[in-house]
Order: sequence, then C-alpha cells, then structure tokens
Amino acid sequence: MNGSDLLADAFGRIQDEVRDAVAGLDAHQLADRVDGTSNSIGWLVWHLTRVQDDHVADVAGLEQVWTAGGFADRFALALPVASIGYGHTTEEVDAVRVADPALLVGYHQAVHDQTVRYLATLTGGDFDRVVDERWEPPVTLGVRLISVVSDDLQHVGQAAFLRGIIERRQS
Repeated sequence: MNGSDLLADAFGRIQDEVRDAVAGLDAHQLADRVDGTSNSIGWLVWHLTRVQDDHVADVAGLEQVWTAGGFADRFALALPVASIGYGHTTEEVDAVRVADPALLVGYHQAVHDQTVRYLATLTGGDFDRVVDERWEPPVTLGVRLISVVSDDLQHVGQAAFLRGIIERRQS
C-alpha cells in the first residue's frame, strides 16, 4: 500500500463516521448546542468538510466543491462564501443551520470524491512538495494532508460525542 492508498483509506473512515454522526437527526438535533455555546453537530460536520474542501482544493489547484458543486447556494448560509469556520463567533456558529442531514452527507461525499480523485494522481515524491511556506519548517503536501485527516477525525469524534449526549437527553 502506498501513501495515496493510506490517505484514501483514512479519508474513507472519516466519510463513514460523518454518515454515522448525522444519520437520522433532525434540524433541531443538528443545531443543538448542548451547553448553549458549544459547537453543534451540524457546524462540526460542515466545518470539517469545509476544511477538507478548502485545503485539498488548494493543494490540488482545483475549485472547491463548495462553489463548483453549488453547495454554497444549497446551504444558503448567512456567512461569507469563503468561510470555513476558523475563528467563528457564537453567532456565526448559530448561522450554520442545516435542515436535513442528507445535505451535509451529500456535501461531504462530493468533497470525499474530489479528495480521492486527487490522491489517485499522487506519487511518493509528491508528498515532499512544499505547499505552504508561511510556517517554519515549511509545510509539505504530506503534512498538509495528514493535518486535514487529524482535524477531520477530531471534529467527527466531537460530533459523535455530541450525538450521544443529545440522544441520552431525549430518551
């Protein structure tokens, strides 16, 4: 198995967890902020997908699925189109309202598909290419992709945890 295959497997696991985290939830459950200020499941899944979309599109030289696939219009959020969730205020977290988990899953699926197509084009040497010189040491493609996997796994885990809390409160 090569690096591209390993990363595709990791992103596939994230995809599975995203589906499980939101399956069967209603708009209220997706927007529930369990302590009034925490991130919601809907925001977490939207954010992790936006980060993956933004970061992979950037290193691949592609347009983000968010705009190219019409998801910005379908979500119709009261946020700038370029927003990916970093530094969101409590009001901005509240602005991420999703009525149907299928929209989140559909967006994530489209981003996953673009990610896997891109990964299939990579060879071993590609992972050493510097993609961001703003850091010391500069960030390579391999490090950037692993960072996205790490961020996504953390957020989907948080979404699954919140789902458990919400379901226990409602039973």
